Amino acid sequence: MPIAFDFSGKRALVTGASSGIGRAVATQLAQSGAQVTAVGRNAAALETLQAETGCTPLVLDVADANALERALAKLRAFDFVVNCAGIALLESAIDLQAGNFDAVMAVNARAAALVASRCGKAMIAAGTRGSIVNVSSQASLVALDAHLCYCASKAAMDAITRSLCLEFGPHGIRVNSVNPTVTLTPMAEQAWADPDKSAAALKNIPLGRFAQVEEVVAPILFLLGDGASMISGAALPVDGGYTIV
Repeated sequence: MPIAFDFSGKRALVTGASSGIGRAVATQLAQSGAQVTAVGRNAAALETLQAETGCTPLVLDVADANALERALAKLRAFDFVVNCAGIALLESAIDLQAGNFDAVMAVNARAAALVASRCGKAMIAAGTRGSIVNVSSQASLVALDAHLCYCASKAAMDAITRSLCLEFGPHGIRVNSVNPTVTLTPMAEQAWADPDKSAAALKNIPLGRFAQVEEVVAPILFLLGDGASMISGAALPVDGGYTIV
């Protein structure tokens, strides 16, 4: 059951809101009273989200740096920013393709940095003591087979989080990452439906299961809120213990 938060009167930007964790975060923020701008590439999905929650849709490919800059320049300061947009292109290390590497980094690292940078600048100008959460991964903390690009991009995201924490902290802006294990979005449920594949991953999780979406959303909302007022620069594993070794 979702944990109750009260974000009445707060303004939030959520990227990757078309589906998965991003959609769930946008929904929960809206249900908690926040005015949410939901960013994603899927216009139809965002229209549905708007109808269900009242979120304001912003159809945008965050990998397009110029379009991202133009869109962010038109927005006034937010209290909360959640970088959920992410992609994974899996291939073995010996088959690494430069185009795949660049594509993953453009979304998972560069876009997150630009969103946080520009939104943080607006927060500073407005005197808003806000909070930014980057949705990273356990892949930033451990090596995963066929995930070279993804692991690199999420490690970069954690480094971005630390740098933002250092520079934005004096302005009262907190920046943190959450680092989930496999999270059972509809897409992930299909991808991990093979018992042999899932068993190999589950044996390394002390709790013996993958994460439910709400189990990732709740830590994100906690880090946004006043209960985490002294937490900044953290990379919080939400992984059932997978990264203990």
